[in-house]
Amino acid sequence: MGDEAELLAAAREGDAQAAHRLGKLYAQYGDRAAAKLWWERAARLGNVDSAYNLGVWHEQHGTLEEAVTWYEAAASTGDAEAATNLATILLEQRGDVAAARVWYESAALAGSRTAARRLALLCEEEGEQAAAREWHRQAAAGGDVASAHDLGFLAYSAGDDEETVRWWECGARGGHADSAYCMGLYLHASRDPEGAEAYYRLAAKNEHPGAASRLGGVALSRGDLRAARAWFEQAAGAGRVEDQRMAGFVCVELGDTSAASHWFGRAAAGGDAESAFNYGLLLIAEYGDLAGGQHWFRQAARAGHHAAAVELGGLLSVAGRHGEAQAWLSDPPPPAWGRPTEPELTARAELAAAATGRGGGVALDVADLAEVLGTWDVVTRPLHDHTDVIGWLVRRSGVHASAVEHLASVRGTLLRPGSAPWPSPGELQHVLATARDLRRRLGVR
Repeated sequence: MGDEAELLAAAREGDAQAAHRLGKLYAQYGDRAAAKLWWERAARLGNVDSAYNLGVWHEQHGTLEEAVTWYEAAASTGDAEAATNLATILLEQRGDVAAARVWYESAALAGSRTAARRLALLCEEEGEQAAAREWHRQAAAGGDVASAHDLGFLAYSAGDDEETVRWWECGARGGHADSAYCMGLYLHASRDPEGAEAYYRLAAKNEHPGAASRLGGVALSRGDLRAARAWFEQAAGAGRVEDQRMAGFVCVELGDTSAASHWFGRAAAGGDAESAFNYGLLLIAEYGDLAGGQHWFRQAARAGHHAAAVELGGLLSVAGRHGEAQAWLSDPPPPAWGRPTEPELTARAELAAAATGRGGGVALDVADLAEVLGTWDVVTRPLHDHTDVIGWLVRRSGVHASAVEHLASVRGTLLRPGSAPWPSPGELQHVLATARDLRRRLGVR
């Protein structure tokens, strides 16, 4: 049955396998209509592979009802790939979650790694965490590094350190850059900067911008400005405004005002108030561009930058625009949190933000989380005995005990995941307001 004539003769006599192979032959020739004809004949004679191919054919041609019919015919015989494709159409085109789950489970039990992962994600969406873990484990055991990564997050959110490390290490070994980066963050948060750096480097090999940013910070802490610049510029090239700003600062330190101007300008155009302020300073100091400096001070001031408002007011006074100058000088925005937060705490903040943003959730803001953690760290630093830290803060600041307790509770969740649910965005804003009130009352800047 090797040649076309023999296949044709056998197919006409009712040989299902010959009809299937004839369909494949016509498909290779580019004659899709003839391929479809012979696959239909083979499928009606019970050939599962032809039923699957017809499902693919109709899905590609947009005739989904027919695709569902043929995929179902193949899937009902235990074909895992057909069941997976069928479930995906039912989920994504019809929104039939219940039916999709049935077919994903059928495919997963037949060994489909893809189906196991999709089923795990559906279980997560339904809040079925135990089932989600089991299906992710099956997918990860089959080599799905994305499911290994997700298992790391499920374990981290539950406070299971051993499983967190196990799965993020598994993902990192499989070449999953986000797993390597999260493992770096986890080790950094656990006060193992050397171990963290090794994972950051592993992630950076796969062009992970967050890892490049962290390595920039490591180089900066060592005083290696050239290495810091290279890493920050790698991260900045991915569009991260915070790293564009850092690249600008490092370039200033290296005396490369042209490059500093480039990076501050890009970050300022991206809406970063601190960069806009520094770009304005650079334009005036290096190029004597008062108009440009005034423009960027104004942009920064409108975004709530205190120093920019003060500088703008001074420039306007010199220019004789006393009314506008007085408006900025009399009521400048309050100073923002400007203290650098410990790397261990910013690592916790990043992990919490990533954990809350999974699966389409609303990711908490890293800078807000870091400010909450950094504030507590700073305001409690003078205290030697932490047995009554809340009472001590209440007595010193006059902030209501319930507000301080709430702040302490959210901080505890961020530092010890699994001890309580992650805070909601609204809850974070509430404790952020408490943190700022504490700093104001205690005179912490």
